[in-house]
Amino acid sequence: MEFSIPVLSLISLLFFFVAFLYSSVGHGGASGYLAVFSFFAFVPAQMSTTALILNLLVAGIGFIAFYRAKHFFSSLTIPFLLTSVPGAFLGGLLPVSPHLYALLLAGILLFAAFRFLIRSRVSPPESHLQPPPLGIALPVGGTIGILSGIVGVGGGIFLSPIILLMNWADPKKTAAASACFIWVNSLAGLLGRWARGGIEVGIFAPLIATAFLGGLLGSYWGANRFSGWTIRRILGIVLLVASFKLILVTF
Repeated sequence: MEFSIPVLSLISLLFFFVAFLYSSVGHGGASGYLAVFSFFAFVPAQMSTTALILNLLVAGIGFIAFYRAKHFFSSLTIPFLLTSVPGAFLGGLLPVSPHLYALLLAGILLFAAFRFLIRSRVSPPESHLQPPPLGIALPVGGTIGILSGIVGVGGGIFLSPIILLMNWADPKKTAAASACFIWVNSLAGLLGRWARGGIEVGIFAPLIATAFLGGLLGSYWGANRFSGWTIRRILGIVLLVASFKLILVTF
């Protein structure tokens, strides 16, 4: 697939902003990259593979930034990873039709949009935060892993609101846990795709450069400064438009 230089430049610029915005809250940006892809003529296999690879890059940068800022606690992340990793690998093994893929992607983008548009409530005091019990973390991690592996996302967009809602961590620790969760699950999903011969990457070099720069800047601001509500609202609107476009095209 070939694009003109202006179109390729536009895609690269959009990827920079996606990586910047998502990394500021500890996410890899897969749902954002997939939203951008949905506006152009990319095939599902190419979309999901590229999104997972960029997830590895941006979530890895974000994890390092939040880890260095001392926001990461393994006890918060490992219970979910125990089942999400095999789940993501299994999801990557499963081939899905373009129609089903579009529906699943539209649903995830819609969920992500409302996740960013709805303002989070004030975090409880540190003393009120409780670690996730295994009885809840294991099935939650497995479910997120399978869905993430199928569609080509890291799953942080699902894990973050659950952690915050259940008072398992504050926003900074949640962002650090999400970055780690996304990186590991993205790798597992890619391995699953590789095992079934489903790795397909199109234009890539410009996307690596812009996503790297966006992730580097965004993770620094997210780990050391507060991310703005206006930024999250803009991102939510973009995802909402992309999800409705996919639904209209599918039906």
